[in-house]
Amino acid sequence: MIVTHELTKRYGRVLAVDGVDLDVHAGDRYGLIGPNGSGKTTLLRLVLGLVYATTGEIQVIDRAVPGQLAQVLPEVGALVEGPSGYPHLSGRVNLRLLDAAGPGGGRRTRRARIEAALERVGLAGVDERPVRAYSLGMRQRLGLAAALLRGPRLLVLDEPTNGLDPHGIREIRDLLRQLNANGTTVFLSSHLLGEVAQLCTRIGVLDRGRLVLQEHVDRLRAETGRVVIRTPDVDLAAALLDGRVESRADDTLVVEHSDPARLNATLVGAGVRVSEIGPKRQSLEDAVLRVMGTGSDQLDRTAPP
Repeated sequence: MIVTHELTKRYGRVLAVDGVDLDVHAGDRYGLIGPNGSGKTTLLRLVLGLVYATTGEIQVIDRAVPGQLAQVLPEVGALVEGPSGYPHLSGRVNLRLLDAAGPGGGRRTRRARIEAALERVGLAGVDERPVRAYSLGMRQRLGLAAALLRGPRLLVLDEPTNGLDPHGIREIRDLLRQLNANGTTVFLSSHLLGEVAQLCTRIGVLDRGRLVLQEHVDRLRAETGRVVIRTPDVDLAAALLDGRVESRADDTLVVEHSDPARLNATLVGAGVRVSEIGPKRQSLEDAVLRVMGTGSDQLDRTAPP
């Protein structure tokens, strides 16, 4: 869906994007992670033909960018560097003007498409107040509605939950999952590790302009050779597994063991009531921080709502 080869962008002496080989597959929910200033927005702008590469190649939906951009754009929805528009006009009028100016789309279905997009992002009941009176979260939702107007095959989003409250973040996450399930590939940037962990199936980690990791989220969250046990009989379980208990907190034990099913059978056979048992996995945070430099302290690791 998106492929780049040795993609590089310089602004004078500043190397914003450094030899990036990006590979976003059809059907991905792909999260581009990196601290502020790592080159995420520049990379998205390059993919959309908003800036030109210094060197390297870009293909979007099997077409060269920027050379074949006109053929690509009707199949792409995008929100980069926040929503734009005319602040003195209403959200509906802004969407109407955007739809009329863009490639593809029919005039007869314009109103229905606008109303459907507004409903999808939670703005169905919005009145005719000007956009300048919108909150940041409302403007972000309007930008997402604009990206969804044409039913895109590819959705490119720069920090899509910026300005949203926890409820709004959950709504947008659910919307992106639904769009993806219906065939839309989602490519987004974020510095929110927890949000990417909740939403994305593949990630790329950008650090100082270089793509230092690109992998499936499930593969990064590999089993650690430890088992997590929750039990009301924590003292009995700890005594039974003496020497193998790595940590203990309230009703939870972390035990050195590679087979949760066999361990469960052992505990139950000894009369231990097991509430929950399963493999302990490496966190996405650990996997990301392992490949990043000192700039990783700018990442927001807050757990998502």
